[in-house]
Amino acid sequence: MPSTTVTFFPVDNGDMTLIRLGDADASTILIDVNIRLDADDPNSKVRDVAKDLRAQLKRDTSGRPYVDAFLLSHPDRDHCLGLTRHFHLGPLANYPDDDKADKDKKIVIRELWSSPIVFRRADKNHTLCDDAKAFSKEARRRVKLNKDHYFAVSDGDRIQIMGKDINGKTDDLMPIVRPVDQAFNTIAGRTSKMFRAYLLAPIDASDDEEIEECLVKNQSSVIINFTLAADDNTPDGAKFLTGGDAEVFIWNRQWDRHKSDPSVLEYDLMQAPHHCSWHSLSYDSWSDKGDDAKLDVDAREALSQTRSGAVVVASCKPIKDDDSDPPCIRAKREYISIVNDVKGNFYCTGEYPKEGEVEPMVFTVTAQGIALDQLREAGSKVAAFTSATFTPRPHGSA
Repeated sequence: MPSTTVTFFPVDNGDMTLIRLGDADASTILIDVNIRLDADDPNSKVRDVAKDLRAQLKRDTSGRPYVDAFLLSHPDRDHCLGLTRHFHLGPLANYPDDDKADKDKKIVIRELWSSPIVFRRADKNHTLCDDAKAFSKEARRRVKLNKDHYFAVSDGDRIQIMGKDINGKTDDLMPIVRPVDQAFNTIAGRTSKMFRAYLLAPIDASDDEEIEECLVKNQSSVIINFTLAADDNTPDGAKFLTGGDAEVFIWNRQWDRHKSDPSVLEYDLMQAPHHCSWHSLSYDSWSDKGDDAKLDVDAREALSQTRSGAVVVASCKPIKDDDSDPPCIRAKREYISIVNDVKGNFYCTGEYPKEGEVEPMVFTVTAQGIALDQLREAGSKVAAFTSATFTPRPHGSA
C-alpha cells in the first residue's frame, strides 16, 4: 500500500497543497492551486509545479490525469491561478485532450469541494479573477446536477459543499452539504477509512451585521482539520490543519468556539494562514507598528494547539527581516515559538531546500509521526524519497 503524504508546492505567496492518501487508489485531495505563467515557461527558473503535481497523480482508464477532490479555500487569485489552463472544467463528455501527449492533457477534477458563503463574502471585497469565476461557474453546474440527479451523478460532476449558505439557499442540498463543526470522510462518491475532515469554517452567516462584516474583511476561508491515517491500523497518523487566508478575527472566534474542547484544533502539521501573515495573529499592522504591534492572545491560542513534534509550514516567499507582510518575520517568530514548545519545526516553501533552488516539500504520515522527505535527485520524480527529518509522535499522544 502507498503511504499517506502531504505535499506543499513552492508557489511563492500562494497555496497549492496535495494530500495523497495511503489507500489502494492513492486518492488525492488538492487544496488550492497557484500555477503562475512563468512556471509553464521551460526557459524560466520558476519551479514547474504543474509537472510536479502531475508526477503524483494517477490516470483513469482513458489515460486522463485526475484528482479525486479539489478544495478551493477561497477565490483569491493566488489560490486558483492556472485553474483553467491546467484543469478540465465542464462535463467529462466534453474533455478535449484525449489525443494529446500526457503532459498536455488537462487534469480531471472528479469532485469539487466548494463554499458558497466564502464566495459570497469574497465577492463583496473585490472583483473575482477569471479563474475564480470559472470555478464558481463549474460549482454552480455541479450543484444543479446534484440537486436534480444526486444519486445518478458520477466522477466529473460530483461536488461537496463546505458549510451552509445564507437564507436557506442550501436547505434542499443537504446530501452534499458538510456542516461546520462536523466531520466527514467521503470523497468522490465513496467513504474512506484513510481520512476524516473536520470542518471548522467558514463560520455560518450571522444576523449581527457587525460580525458578518468582520467575517467578510478577515478573509473568510474554508478551514479544515484533517485526520490522516498512516495505515489500516493507525487511523490517527497525523492531523493536518489548513485554513487558507483566514485572519485574526476568524482565529479569535475559533478559540472562542472551541476552547472548551480544543482537540478539534490540534495538529501535527499546519499550513501557516495567509502565507505567514501577521494579520492572522494581530489586528495591528506590522509595517506601521513593528514590534509595538499587539498580539491577539486568543488567535494565537487557536493556532497553538500543537501535538508533540508539530510542524508549521509557511507557503510563501523567503521570509526576510523587514516590514513585509506577508510573509512577516514577526509571524515567523511566533510560529517558531509555538513549535519550539513541542520540539517541532518551522519551514518555508520559498526556502526549501534552499532559496533559489526550491523543491516540493513532502511529508509522509507514519505510525510514529510525520517525516519530511527529500528528493533523491532533482527534477519531478516526486515518488523517490529518502527520509530527511523525522518528527516522532507516540501513537495516541497529544
